[in-house]
Amino acid sequence: MGKKIFVSYKYADNQVESLTSGKNSTVRDYIDKFEEIVDSSHDIFKGESDGEDLSNLSDDRIWEKLKDRIYDSSVTIVFISPGMKETGKKDRDQWIPWEVSYSLKETSRKNKKGDSVTSHSNAMLAVVLPDKNGSYAYYLEQKSCCDGGCTTHYTDKLFTIIKKNKFNRIKNASKRTCDSDNTVWTGICSYIEAVKWSIFITDYQKYVDFAVERQGNIDEYDICKEV
Repeated sequence: MGKKIFVSYKYADNQVESLTSGKNSTVRDYIDKFEEIVDSSHDIFKGESDGEDLSNLSDDRIWEKLKDRIYDSSVTIVFISPGMKETGKKDRDQWIPWEVSYSLKETSRKNKKGDSVTSHSNAMLAVVLPDKNGSYAYYLEQKSCCDGGCTTHYTDKLFTIIKKNKFNRIKNASKRTCDSDNTVWTGICSYIEAVKWSIFITDYQKYVDFAVERQGNIDEYDICKEV
């Protein structure tokens, strides 16, 4: 059965690896590439497209602009890119935090029959795009501090609402201590799990299904829903 997927991303961020030799790419080019391989039974709803300034908009007005696309979706994919956070702008003045917030909130509205219908929190997934050098280390860096190996997530690169939904599993969480005495989370530990673009694009459905599984166990996570 097809899913309705909302994609949240920084439209004009060009600090990403080029998808075409000799031509600069933006995050939107990656969204287009994703759409090319998505099963036709899925519906894709896209977020920011025109760089509209949010600083003078009320919460209600922002919701009016987003509600139809997000309300009708069941999965939200956030594309993480090097320039997704605009320097000098507050989170609430940028699209992605609001899109994540409304994706996680349970919202009621009237259907065509006039009955009140409440949406559930979306399944969530983060896809990390490569930087201009083809590296993911700006956010995901492989470490060799212990035999098992581990990956550092530079969560300070994220918007606060995404950061708070990382490493937020409060039930059945698994951790270990590595050789450098740092705590390492193991297994599924975040409601918004992250996957590299190069891995995601080879089998996107698997990672969407994993996100839906986490949604089914959402009570095991301490969910942050506010910008």
